[in-house]
This record gives sequence, C-alpha cells and structure tokens, in this order.
Amino acid sequence: MKTSFLLFAGILSSALAFGACDATVTNLNANANANANAPLTSQASPTATPTPRYTEEQAKEERERAKANKETVGQSLEDAWIHTKIVAKLIGNTQTPERKINVDVVDGKVTLRGTVDTAEAKTEAARIAKETDGVKSVVDQLKVAPAAKAKAKT
Repeated sequence: MKTSFLLFAGILSSALAFGACDATVTNLNANANANANAPLTSQASPTATPTPRYTEEQAKEERERAKANKETVGQSLEDAWIHTKIVAKLIGNTQTPERKINVDVVDGKVTLRGTVDTAEAKTEAARIAKETDGVKSVVDQLKVAPAAKAKAKT
C-alpha cells in the first residue's frame, strides 16, 4: 500500500511539475526567431480571395450586368468577384464616375476603358483597380475629357 501511494504521489508531482512548466514562452520565442530569420524576398502572388458567399450564380449575374455595360468578365469565379469589387469601389468613391468607366477583367488582368472628367479621376480609378485583391495587372485606357460646361445665360 505504501509503495502504491508513493508511486501515485510521484506521478502526481510529475504531472503538476509538467503543468506548471512555462514552455509556451520558449515556444513563442522559437517561433518569433524562426519568423525573424525567414527571407523577406518571398511574397505571395496576387490571387483573388473569393468570399464563401459569392456563388457561381452571382458570378453569372455579374457577367450579364457587365455584358449589358459592354464590359468583359472572364469565366472564372475570381474574375467576376474582382469585377464586382472594383465596380463597388468605383461607385463608392466620389472622385470616380463609375458608370463612365468600363471595367474588363480576364484572368485577373483589369482593363479600364472610358472617359473621365479629370486626370485625378483617371489616377484614382487606376489606383482602386491596382489595390483590389486578386488583380494581377491593370491596363489604363481611360481618356480625360473635361465635361462641357453649361452655356452661360445671355
């Protein structure tokens, strides 16, 4: 009985000592050191991150809307998602006349076409497209033509 009690006490004290061991700090430091020594030159290639809620049906609808606006969207879910994101950003930006800008997306490559009123609107539209997740490249074919001013009353 005394032997089994000592064995039980030994196992219990080993378990308590193991549980009290603060190995997580050492592990965190090891991970931090491993990350610090990782090469900085490796970068992930741009890929679209389709949201789980964006479905093939929604992509089909987006392609139909794009076609109605004389825009081209590739057959992949990612192309339709990129198109949706860019158009939404252009609509939400007061500097860009979103329906004057045609957005074509094929294989992650975006082409902006149309006419804008200012060089700032052209620059902003290109910036929005370039910063959109999943875009591989942007071809800016936008033209700047100031809006005709209303005739002065005589």
